[in-house]
Amino acid sequence: MMDSYILRQGRRQFSDLFLCFCGYEECAPGHSFGPAVRPNYIVHYILKGRGVFQTGGASYALEAGQGFLIKPGVQTVYRADGKEPWTYLWVGFDGERAAEYLLCMGLGESRLTFRSGQGERLKEIVLDMLKHNTYTAANQFMLEGLLYAFFSALSQDLDALAPAGERNGSLYVRRAVEFIQNNYCTPIQVTDVADYVCVNRSYLYTLFREELGASPQEYLANYRLTRAAELLLITDFSVESVALSCGYRDPLVFSKAFKEKNGVPPSRYRRMRIEQKQAQKS
Repeated sequence: MMDSYILRQGRRQFSDLFLCFCGYEECAPGHSFGPAVRPNYIVHYILKGRGVFQTGGASYALEAGQGFLIKPGVQTVYRADGKEPWTYLWVGFDGERAAEYLLCMGLGESRLTFRSGQGERLKEIVLDMLKHNTYTAANQFMLEGLLYAFFSALSQDLDALAPAGERNGSLYVRRAVEFIQNNYCTPIQVTDVADYVCVNRSYLYTLFREELGASPQEYLANYRLTRAAELLLITDFSVESVALSCGYRDPLVFSKAFKEKNGVPPSRYRRMRIEQKQAQKS
């Protein structure tokens, strides 16, 4: 080990996301750590050299510009190359929303390795963290801000590396579906979905056809109309209110789309289902 700088945190003032420790190290040839299980999340980012990260029976050969995520309670081993040992930085963290924030970047679950071009900025942030190594209120707030800055920098161009057998497109589709399910009640369009997941519309179309067998527009329309059918049955909202609640600004456009999907207009659909329920009770 040539050089190592480490900051360890004690008391914590925050709950959503908080820093546990951080560090920077120039490793000696063949230097290794593990097998070990950690109680929190740790992101390692490789600044120079190369090495191997092992977890869950899988082995990842990684080099400068790449990194890996260690999840709590999961056994891992990582080892510097014998000829070109890596220099890396790391940030250990946890919190009630840590897993959620990682998923927003595309990390977590089976995606444990990544590529990022923000090495200099990440190093700058960690070195700044190391300067605030005493327990004062000012330092605690500073470290919390720097942790979010680290996530922000990492998010800028992070490319989560898919495990063998998993395609990167699956992540885009999952994010797009979550966006639609959370925002269908507003007048979003496919371009909004594509912009959110940072891909162009034609590529998103291809991914949806491959993953779900439907275009993004078809998925959005079907999701809205399915929710509309539910609202017609469980509420006494007017057809106009149901339309607005499902992202349709024009009730006539909604009624036409609903009829094409269900064979009858919304008002008739509601009456038919009510009649069916009454017949079942009698």
